Amino acid sequence: MTELSSTAVDTAMRRALQLAALGPVTGTNPRVGCVILAPNGMTLAEGWHRGAGTAHAEVDALSSLSPGQARGATAVVTLEPCNHTGRTGPCAEALIDAGIARVIYSVADPGVNSGGGAETLHAAGVAVEAARLLTEGEAFLVRWLTANRLSRPFVSLKWAASLDGRTAASDGTSQWITGSAARQRVHEQRAASDAILVGTGTVIADNPSLTARGDGDELLGAQPLPVVIGERGIPTDARLHGHPRGVRETGTRDLTVVLTELFAEGIRSVYVEGGPTLASAFVAAGLVDEYLVYLAPVLIGGAGPRQLAIGDIGVATIGDARRLQIEAVEMLGADLLLTARPAATPPPVSPAPAVAADSPPATGPATGFDPAPASASASASTHERTPNVHRNY
Repeated sequence: MTELSSTAVDTAMRRALQLAALGPVTGTNPRVGCVILAPNGMTLAEGWHRGAGTAHAEVDALSSLSPGQARGATAVVTLEPCNHTGRTGPCAEALIDAGIARVIYSVADPGVNSGGGAETLHAAGVAVEAARLLTEGEAFLVRWLTANRLSRPFVSLKWAASLDGRTAASDGTSQWITGSAARQRVHEQRAASDAILVGTGTVIADNPSLTARGDGDELLGAQPLPVVIGERGIPTDARLHGHPRGVRETGTRDLTVVLTELFAEGIRSVYVEGGPTLASAFVAAGLVDEYLVYLAPVLIGGAGPRQLAIGDIGVATIGDARRLQIEAVEMLGADLLLTARPAATPPPVSPAPAVAADSPPATGPATGFDPAPASASASASTHERTPNVHRNY
C-alpha cells in the first residue's frame, strides 16, 4: 500500500472537518465528515452526515463511487467509524465491504454500542490510525463529546454586561446594554442549541418569548425548546405558551434532575439565559461547560446585587476562584464576545449557596432552586466508552 504523505492526510482531515460542519448543529447525532483518498493522494469522494435518518458520512462518500472504485483507498474520517446497527448498518462494515485498505480517524467514539469500529476494521485486515489532528477534532465535537461523556447536555451560560460588570441599571432596566450585532449573535446561538433554560422568576419578571429570530425579527428555522426551572407554574398568559416548540415546565429546582431528564429525551446542548440566581447555581454546581460573555463599552455603576451577572458561587478566598480559559474573543459592532471554558484543572467545586425558592428579583430576572451536585467537566484527552451514547442514524 502506497504511503500517503502526512501533509496530504492532514489536509484531508481538515477538509473532512469542513464537511462535518455542514451537518446539523443540534440533535443527538455527531457531525461527521469523510474524505476518501486514492493511493496517489487524489480525492475520490467526500461525504458528511446530514442528520438522523440519513447516511453516515462514510456511506455518503462511498455512495458516489462506482463498485470497486474504493478498493485500496484510504478513508479519512473525523470520528471513529461506528460499529452498530441503527437505522443503517455499521460504517466499519461498509468500509470493509467497499475494499478500503486504510482508515484514519480523529476522535474515538465514546459509546459502548457505537464504538469499537477500529477493532472491527483491524480484525478485517484494514490498517487503522487513530487520533489524527485530535485537538482539532475534539474541539469541533466538544459539545457532543461532553454531553455523551457526562450523560447530560453541554451547558452554555450567557450574559451581557457593561465594562464595569453590570447586567442592569439600578432600576432593573437592561434593554439594551449591547448593540444589534451582539443581540443577533445571541439569537444565532439560541438556534444552535437544543434547549434554552430560564427560571420561573425570569418568566414572571420579564415575560420573554425565548425564540430565535433573524435580523428582520422573523423566526429562524431552528428553535430551541424553552425549559423553565422552578416548582411554580408560569402564568397562563406567559408569552412562552405561544413558542413554536411549546414550553417545558420542570416542576423542580434540581439542576441535575433537569439535565438528566433532558439528556434522556435527546437534548444534547442547552443555553442558559436566566438571571444571576440561576447562573450562580449552575456555576457553583460545576455544570457550566462554556461561558458566553458579551461586554458593551458602557459604564452603569450601582451596587445592587441583581445588577451583577452572578452572585455567590461559593468562593470565599481567591484560591478558590473558578479559573477559566479564554477560547475566543470577537468584535460584534462596538461590543465584545468572550468565549471561555473551565480551565483544564479546576479547583474543587463548592456547594451552591442556599437561595430562596422561586423568588423573582426586584431588579432584573432570576429564579431560585436547589443546587445540583457538582459534575466534573469532560476531559478532552480521556477516552472511555459510555453505554448511553446514541448515534441515531
